[in-house]
Amino acid sequence: MTSPSSDLNPARITMYGAEWCIDCRRSKALLDGRGVDYDYVDLEVELDGADRAKAISGRTQIPVVVFPDGTHFTEPTDAELAAKLDEAIAA
Repeated sequence: MTSPSSDLNPARITMYGAEWCIDCRRSKALLDGRGVDYDYVDLEVELDGADRAKAISGRTQIPVVVFPDGTHFTEPTDAELAAKLDEAIAA
């Protein structure tokens, strides 16, 4: 189990999602398509995953994508997620 403090500042990008979620599949496809190395927390498998995602975002919507700099997106558009990835690569 991951602690809440490491959930907020993961060592690498972490995405909380579920296979049944269209937005999750879309964000996951974008990350995979760009070859991003990230951790995926499957909310259907990890019993505390939904609680962890809600603790980060304050919301129940998914996906929640958390970046090592401590920022996160909830239900990001492809454009938002791509811009953040470009920013992280440039840093």
